[in-house]
Amino acid sequence: MRLLPVALAASLFLPVPVLAENVQKVIVAPAITDRFVDQVEALGTSFSNESVVITANVAERVTEILFEDGQTVEEGQLLVAMRRDEQKAALAAAEAVLTERRTAYERARELERRQFTATAQVEERLAALREAEANRDGAAARLADREIRAPFSGIVGLRNISLGTRVSPGDRITTLDDLDPIKLDFTVPAAYLSSITPGLEIVATTTALPEREFRGEIHSVSTQVDRVTRSITARALIGNADHALKPGLLMTVQLLKNPRRAVVIPEEALVPVGTRNFVFVVEDDTAFRREVQTGARRPGEVEILGGLRDGERVVTHGTMRLRDGQKVKIIEEQRQGQAIGVLMDDATTVQ
Repeated sequence: MRLLPVALAASLFLPVPVLAENVQKVIVAPAITDRFVDQVEALGTSFSNESVVITANVAERVTEILFEDGQTVEEGQLLVAMRRDEQKAALAAAEAVLTERRTAYERARELERRQFTATAQVEERLAALREAEANRDGAAARLADREIRAPFSGIVGLRNISLGTRVSPGDRITTLDDLDPIKLDFTVPAAYLSSITPGLEIVATTTALPEREFRGEIHSVSTQVDRVTRSITARALIGNADHALKPGLLMTVQLLKNPRRAVVIPEEALVPVGTRNFVFVVEDDTAFRREVQTGARRPGEVEILGGLRDGERVVTHGTMRLRDGQKVKIIEEQRQGQAIGVLMDDATTVQ
Protein backbone atom coordinates (compact mmCIF):
# COMPACT_ATOMS: atom_id res chain seq x y z
CA MET A 1 0.00 0.00 0.00
CA ARG A 2 1.37 3.36 -1.08
CA LEU A 3 1.46 6.01 1.63
CA LEU A 4 0.72 9.69 0.96
CA PRO A 5 3.19 12.32 1.99
CA VAL A 6 2.50 13.59 5.48
CA ALA A 7 1.86 17.20 4.34
CA LEU A 8 -0.62 16.12 1.66
CA ALA A 9 -2.44 13.79 4.02
CA ALA A 10 -2.79 16.52 6.62
CA SER A 11 -4.24 18.93 4.04
CA LEU A 12 -7.12 16.60 3.27
CA PHE A 13 -8.51 17.14 6.75
CA LEU A 14 -8.33 20.97 6.72
CA PRO A 15 -11.69 22.89 6.35
CA VAL A 16 -12.50 23.96 2.76
CA PRO A 17 -12.82 27.78 2.51
CA VAL A 18 -16.36 28.90 1.60
CA LEU A 19 -16.55 31.36 -1.32
CA ALA A 20 -18.41 34.59 -0.60
CA GLU A 21 -21.77 34.58 -2.31
CA ASN A 22 -22.03 36.99 -5.24
CA VAL A 23 -24.62 39.63 -4.25
CA GLN A 24 -25.95 41.74 -7.12
CA LYS A 25 -26.78 45.38 -6.49
CA VAL A 26 -30.08 46.36 -8.10
CA ILE A 27 -32.69 49.08 -8.43
CA VAL A 28 -36.29 47.94 -7.99
CA ALA A 29 -39.77 49.34 -8.59
CA PRO A 30 -43.14 48.19 -7.26
CA ALA A 31 -45.83 46.91 -9.58
CA ILE A 32 -48.79 49.25 -9.16
CA THR A 33 -52.42 49.20 -10.20
CA ASP A 34 -53.05 52.30 -12.28
CA ARG A 35 -55.49 53.70 -14.81
CA PHE A 36 -54.51 52.51 -18.27
CA VAL A 37 -55.90 53.32 -21.70
CA ASP A 38 -55.33 52.34 -25.30
CA GLN A 39 -54.06 55.28 -27.34
CA VAL A 40 -54.95 56.11 -30.94
CA GLU A 41 -53.04 58.97 -32.54
CA ALA A 42 -54.48 61.39 -35.10
CA LEU A 43 -53.88 64.86 -36.51
CA GLY A 44 -56.44 67.64 -36.17
CA THR A 45 -57.03 71.34 -36.68
CA SER A 46 -58.33 73.78 -34.08
CA PHE A 47 -61.35 76.01 -34.66
CA SER A 48 -63.11 78.72 -32.67
CA ASN A 49 -66.18 77.68 -30.77
CA GLU A 50 -67.93 80.51 -32.62
CA SER A 51 -66.39 82.74 -35.30
CA VAL A 52 -67.70 85.56 -37.46
CA VAL A 53 -66.40 88.32 -39.72
CA ILE A 54 -67.89 91.66 -38.65
CA THR A 55 -69.20 93.59 -41.68
CA ALA A 56 -71.57 96.47 -42.39
CA ASN A 57 -75.18 96.09 -43.57
CA VAL A 58 -75.38 99.49 -45.28
CA ALA A 59 -73.06 101.94 -47.02
CA GLU A 60 -72.28 104.76 -44.61
CA ARG A 61 -69.44 106.70 -42.99
CA VAL A 62 -67.96 105.49 -39.66
CA THR A 63 -68.34 108.00 -36.81
CA GLU A 64 -67.35 105.87 -33.77
CA ILE A 65 -65.04 102.89 -33.17
CA LEU A 66 -65.64 101.49 -29.69
CA PHE A 67 -63.20 98.56 -29.48
CA GLU A 68 -59.45 97.88 -29.47
CA ASP A 69 -57.55 95.09 -31.20
CA GLY A 70 -57.78 91.88 -29.19
CA GLN A 71 -60.37 93.24 -26.76
CA THR A 72 -62.81 90.94 -24.99
CA VAL A 73 -66.39 92.06 -25.68
CA GLU A 74 -69.80 90.97 -24.46
CA GLU A 75 -72.81 89.94 -26.52
CA GLY A 76 -74.71 93.02 -27.72
CA GLN A 77 -71.84 95.42 -27.04
CA LEU A 78 -71.63 98.32 -29.54
CA LEU A 79 -68.48 97.99 -31.65
CA VAL A 80 -68.88 100.49 -34.49
CA ALA A 81 -71.34 103.33 -35.07
CA MET A 82 -71.99 104.98 -38.43
CA ARG A 83 -73.63 108.28 -39.19
CA ARG A 84 -77.19 107.85 -37.97
CA ASP A 85 -78.65 111.29 -37.10
CA GLU A 86 -81.49 110.92 -39.59
CA GLN A 87 -82.35 107.45 -38.31
CA LYS A 88 -82.37 108.64 -34.67
CA ALA A 89 -84.75 111.45 -35.58
CA ALA A 90 -87.00 109.08 -37.52
CA LEU A 91 -87.11 106.71 -34.54
CA ALA A 92 -87.98 109.54 -32.14
CA ALA A 93 -90.81 110.66 -34.44
CA ALA A 94 -92.13 107.12 -34.75
CA GLU A 95 -92.11 106.66 -30.98
CA ALA A 96 -93.99 109.94 -30.51
CA VAL A 97 -96.70 108.85 -32.96
CA LEU A 98 -96.84 105.47 -31.23
CA THR A 99 -97.37 107.11 -27.84
CA GLU A 100 -100.19 109.30 -29.20
CA ARG A 101 -101.98 106.40 -30.89
CA ARG A 102 -101.66 104.18 -27.82
CA THR A 103 -103.32 106.92 -25.77
CA ALA A 104 -106.10 107.26 -28.37
CA TYR A 105 -106.68 103.52 -28.32
CA GLU A 106 -106.88 103.37 -24.52
CA ARG A 107 -109.36 106.29 -24.54
CA ALA A 108 -111.52 104.57 -27.16
CA ARG A 109 -111.60 101.35 -25.11
CA GLU A 110 -112.72 103.28 -22.04
CA LEU A 111 -115.52 104.98 -24.02
CA GLU A 112 -116.58 101.63 -25.41
CA ARG A 113 -116.77 100.19 -21.91
CA ARG A 114 -119.10 103.06 -20.96
CA GLN A 115 -120.98 102.53 -24.23
CA PHE A 116 -120.17 106.03 -25.45
CA THR A 117 -118.58 104.89 -28.71
CA ALA A 118 -118.95 102.14 -31.28
CA THR A 119 -116.80 99.03 -31.43
CA ALA A 120 -115.79 99.89 -35.00
CA GLN A 121 -114.09 103.06 -33.81
CA VAL A 122 -112.09 101.06 -31.23
CA GLU A 123 -110.95 98.73 -33.98
CA GLU A 124 -109.85 101.70 -36.08
CA ARG A 125 -107.79 102.98 -33.15
CA LEU A 126 -106.27 99.52 -32.69
CA ALA A 127 -105.29 99.32 -36.36
CA ALA A 128 -103.69 102.78 -36.13
CA LEU A 129 -101.78 101.62 -33.05
CA ARG A 130 -100.48 98.53 -34.84
CA GLU A 131 -99.36 100.70 -37.77
CA ALA A 132 -97.47 103.01 -35.40
CA GLU A 133 -95.75 100.02 -33.77
CA ALA A 134 -94.63 98.74 -37.18
CA ASN A 135 -93.31 102.18 -38.15
CA ARG A 136 -91.42 102.32 -34.85
CA ASP A 137 -89.88 98.87 -35.45
CA GLY A 138 -88.86 99.86 -38.98
CA ALA A 139 -87.15 103.02 -37.75
CA ALA A 140 -85.38 101.03 -35.02
CA ALA A 141 -84.15 98.48 -37.59
CA ARG A 142 -82.76 101.23 -39.86
CA LEU A 143 -80.94 102.69 -36.87
CA ALA A 144 -79.64 99.24 -35.85
CA ASP A 145 -78.16 98.79 -39.35
CA ARG A 146 -75.84 101.70 -38.53
CA GLU A 147 -74.86 100.33 -35.11
CA ILE A 148 -72.70 97.22 -35.35
CA ARG A 149 -72.91 95.11 -32.19
CA ALA A 150 -71.22 91.89 -31.07
CA PRO A 151 -73.48 88.91 -31.91
CA PHE A 152 -71.90 86.87 -29.06
CA SER A 153 -69.25 87.25 -26.37
CA GLY A 154 -65.68 86.77 -27.53
CA ILE A 155 -62.45 88.43 -28.60
CA VAL A 156 -62.26 90.87 -31.50
CA GLY A 157 -59.39 90.62 -33.96
CA LEU A 158 -57.48 93.32 -35.82
CA ARG A 159 -59.31 96.50 -36.76
CA ASN A 160 -59.45 97.14 -40.52
CA ILE A 161 -61.14 100.56 -40.56
CA SER A 162 -60.52 104.08 -39.28
CA LEU A 163 -62.77 106.95 -38.24
CA GLY A 164 -64.31 108.56 -41.29
CA THR A 165 -64.02 105.44 -43.43
CA ARG A 166 -66.98 104.86 -45.71
CA VAL A 167 -67.88 101.21 -45.44
CA SER A 168 -70.08 99.21 -47.76
CA PRO A 169 -71.98 95.96 -47.24
CA GLY A 170 -69.50 93.07 -47.05
CA ASP A 171 -66.48 95.20 -46.11
CA ARG A 172 -64.38 93.44 -43.46
CA ILE A 173 -64.32 95.52 -40.28
CA THR A 174 -62.84 92.96 -37.86
CA THR A 175 -63.35 89.40 -36.66
CA LEU A 176 -64.96 88.04 -33.52
CA ASP A 177 -64.06 84.65 -32.02
CA ASP A 178 -65.26 82.71 -29.01
CA LEU A 179 -62.14 80.80 -27.93
CA ASP A 180 -63.38 78.95 -24.86
CA PRO A 181 -63.86 76.13 -25.46
CA ILE A 182 -61.84 75.50 -28.63
CA LYS A 183 -63.05 72.99 -31.21
CA LEU A 184 -60.64 70.36 -32.52
CA ASP A 185 -61.63 68.45 -35.65
CA PHE A 186 -59.64 65.32 -36.58
CA THR A 187 -60.05 62.17 -38.64
CA VAL A 188 -59.50 58.56 -37.58
CA PRO A 189 -59.81 55.29 -39.52
CA ALA A 190 -63.36 53.97 -39.68
CA ALA A 191 -62.10 50.79 -37.96
CA TYR A 192 -62.27 52.74 -34.67
CA LEU A 193 -65.88 53.81 -35.26
CA SER A 194 -67.28 51.68 -32.43
CA SER A 195 -64.95 53.21 -29.83
CA ILE A 196 -65.06 56.86 -30.98
CA THR A 197 -68.06 58.07 -29.00
CA PRO A 198 -69.06 61.38 -27.37
CA GLY A 199 -67.44 61.74 -23.97
CA LEU A 200 -64.24 59.88 -24.89
CA GLU A 201 -61.20 61.62 -23.37
CA ILE A 202 -58.47 63.04 -25.61
CA VAL A 203 -55.05 64.64 -25.04
CA ALA A 204 -53.78 67.11 -27.64
CA THR A 205 -50.39 68.74 -28.19
CA THR A 206 -49.02 71.24 -30.68
CA THR A 207 -45.51 72.32 -31.67
CA ALA A 208 -46.60 75.91 -31.12
CA LEU A 209 -46.84 75.18 -27.36
CA PRO A 210 -44.42 72.27 -26.89
CA GLU A 211 -44.47 72.27 -23.09
CA ARG A 212 -48.22 71.87 -22.69
CA GLU A 213 -50.83 69.16 -22.98
CA PHE A 214 -54.47 70.02 -23.55
CA ARG A 215 -57.18 67.67 -22.34
CA GLY A 216 -60.72 67.52 -23.63
CA GLU A 217 -63.38 65.09 -24.77
CA ILE A 218 -65.14 64.16 -27.97
CA HIS A 219 -68.31 66.17 -28.43
CA SER A 220 -69.68 64.77 -31.67
CA VAL A 221 -68.86 62.39 -34.52
CA SER A 222 -69.66 62.83 -38.20
CA THR A 223 -72.58 60.84 -39.55
CA GLN A 224 -70.68 59.88 -42.71
CA VAL A 225 -67.50 57.93 -43.48
CA ASP A 226 -65.27 59.38 -46.20
CA ARG A 227 -65.64 57.09 -49.21
CA VAL A 228 -62.08 57.70 -50.43
CA THR A 229 -60.01 57.53 -47.23
CA ARG A 230 -62.44 55.33 -45.24
CA SER A 231 -61.99 57.66 -42.28
CA ILE A 232 -64.45 59.50 -40.07
CA THR A 233 -64.28 63.01 -38.65
CA ALA A 234 -64.73 63.62 -34.93
CA ARG A 235 -64.95 66.91 -33.04
CA ALA A 236 -63.54 67.42 -29.55
CA LEU A 237 -63.97 70.36 -27.19
CA ILE A 238 -60.96 71.59 -25.20
CA GLY A 239 -61.15 74.08 -22.34
CA ASN A 240 -59.19 77.20 -23.26
CA ALA A 241 -59.78 79.66 -20.44
CA ASP A 242 -56.39 81.36 -20.91
CA HIS A 243 -56.90 81.57 -24.70
CA ALA A 244 -53.52 79.92 -25.33
CA LEU A 245 -54.92 77.90 -28.24
CA LYS A 246 -55.79 79.78 -31.42
CA PRO A 247 -57.89 78.71 -34.41
CA GLY A 248 -55.96 77.07 -37.23
CA LEU A 249 -53.34 75.20 -35.17
CA LEU A 250 -52.22 71.76 -36.29
CA MET A 251 -52.50 69.46 -33.27
CA THR A 252 -51.57 65.87 -32.50
CA VAL A 253 -54.44 64.05 -30.82
CA GLN A 254 -54.18 61.04 -28.53
CA LEU A 255 -57.51 59.27 -28.09
CA LEU A 256 -57.68 57.57 -24.69
CA LYS A 257 -60.00 54.67 -25.44
CA ASN A 258 -60.87 51.58 -23.41
CA PRO A 259 -60.00 53.05 -19.97
CA ARG A 260 -59.34 50.38 -17.32
CA ARG A 261 -57.40 49.51 -14.15
CA ALA A 262 -54.27 47.45 -14.79
CA VAL A 263 -51.00 46.34 -13.15
CA VAL A 264 -48.21 48.55 -14.52
CA ILE A 265 -44.40 48.29 -14.25
CA PRO A 266 -41.50 50.28 -15.76
CA GLU A 267 -40.54 49.09 -19.22
CA GLU A 268 -36.90 48.61 -18.10
CA ALA A 269 -37.97 45.68 -15.91
CA LEU A 270 -38.81 43.45 -18.90
CA VAL A 271 -36.27 40.79 -19.91
CA PRO A 272 -37.31 39.53 -23.37
CA VAL A 273 -36.30 36.01 -24.36
CA GLY A 274 -37.45 35.27 -27.88
CA THR A 275 -41.18 35.95 -27.96
CA ARG A 276 -41.54 35.63 -24.18
CA ASN A 277 -41.09 38.27 -21.49
CA PHE A 278 -39.69 37.80 -18.00
CA VAL A 279 -39.09 39.95 -14.92
CA PHE A 280 -37.00 39.44 -11.80
CA VAL A 281 -39.19 39.60 -8.71
CA VAL A 282 -37.39 40.38 -5.44
CA GLU A 283 -38.52 38.39 -2.39
CA ASP A 284 -36.52 38.29 0.85
CA ASP A 285 -33.43 39.81 -0.84
CA THR A 286 -33.51 37.13 -3.54
CA ALA A 287 -34.37 37.66 -7.21
CA PHE A 288 -36.60 35.07 -8.90
CA ARG A 289 -37.16 35.07 -12.63
CA ARG A 290 -40.83 34.94 -13.59
CA GLU A 291 -42.61 34.96 -16.94
CA VAL A 292 -45.25 37.66 -17.44
CA GLN A 293 -47.86 38.41 -20.07
CA THR A 294 -47.71 41.97 -21.37
CA GLY A 295 -50.44 44.17 -22.79
CA ALA A 296 -50.42 47.72 -24.11
CA ARG A 297 -47.57 50.15 -23.58
CA ARG A 298 -47.18 53.84 -22.91
CA PRO A 299 -44.00 55.91 -22.65
CA GLY A 300 -41.79 54.23 -20.03
CA GLU A 301 -44.40 51.77 -18.76
CA VAL A 302 -46.03 48.50 -19.77
CA GLU A 303 -49.31 46.85 -18.82
CA ILE A 304 -49.04 43.40 -17.21
CA LEU A 305 -51.93 41.06 -17.98
CA GLY A 306 -50.69 38.10 -15.95
CA GLY A 307 -47.81 36.74 -13.86
CA LEU A 308 -47.44 39.67 -11.47
CA ARG A 309 -49.46 41.07 -8.59
CA ASP A 310 -49.88 44.61 -7.35
CA GLY A 311 -47.18 45.57 -4.85
CA GLU A 312 -44.54 43.01 -5.92
CA ARG A 313 -41.12 44.54 -6.53
CA VAL A 314 -39.34 43.97 -9.83
CA VAL A 315 -35.74 44.72 -10.80
CA THR A 316 -35.49 47.68 -13.19
CA HIS A 317 -31.68 47.99 -13.31
CA GLY A 318 -29.10 45.25 -12.84
CA THR A 319 -30.87 42.49 -14.78
CA MET A 320 -28.07 41.90 -17.28
CA ARG A 321 -25.89 39.91 -14.85
CA LEU A 322 -28.69 38.67 -12.63
CA ARG A 323 -29.48 34.95 -12.30
CA ASP A 324 -32.61 33.21 -11.07
CA GLY A 325 -32.40 32.73 -7.29
CA GLN A 326 -29.44 35.08 -6.83
CA LYS A 327 -29.11 37.22 -3.72
CA VAL A 328 -29.51 40.96 -4.33
CA LYS A 329 -28.90 44.20 -2.51
CA ILE A 330 -31.46 46.93 -3.17
CA ILE A 331 -29.72 50.30 -3.47
CA GLU A 332 -32.67 52.38 -4.70
CA GLU A 333 -36.42 52.07 -5.22
CA GLN A 334 -37.78 53.70 -8.34
CA ARG A 335 -41.05 55.62 -8.08
CA GLN A 336 -43.62 55.79 -10.87
CA GLY A 337 -42.56 58.26 -13.53
CA GLN A 338 -39.07 58.63 -12.10
CA ALA A 339 -36.23 58.43 -14.63
CA ILE A 340 -33.73 55.63 -14.01
CA GLY A 341 -30.87 57.98 -14.90
CA VAL A 342 -31.63 60.18 -11.90
CA LEU A 343 -31.36 57.19 -9.58
CA MET A 344 -28.11 56.08 -11.18
CA ASP A 345 -26.55 59.45 -10.49
CA ASP A 346 -27.37 59.22 -6.80
CA ALA A 347 -26.84 55.50 -6.21
CA THR A 348 -23.80 53.28 -5.98
CA THR A 349 -22.72 51.90 -9.35
CA VAL A 350 -24.76 48.81 -10.16
CA GLN A 351 -22.53 45.78 -10.54
